[in-house]
Amino acid sequence: MGKLVIKQIRSGIDQPKKQKLTLKALGLRKMNQTVIHEGTPQIRGMVEKVKHLVTVTETNE
Repeated sequence: MGKLVIKQIRSGIDQPKKQKLTLKALGLRKMNQTVIHEGTPQIRGMVEKVKHLVTVTETNE
């Protein structure tokens, strides 16, 4: 599996609490912050729940 580069592009303000907690679990705290995670099914599921707040790029490192 490749790695996922996840960047927060929209604010978590005015979002449901579960989505805010998902952003926090992904390690995203600020706008335009970028994190790198393994492309596991758990991480992909979390990204799917907040896909309107983040952009995802897949790398093969």
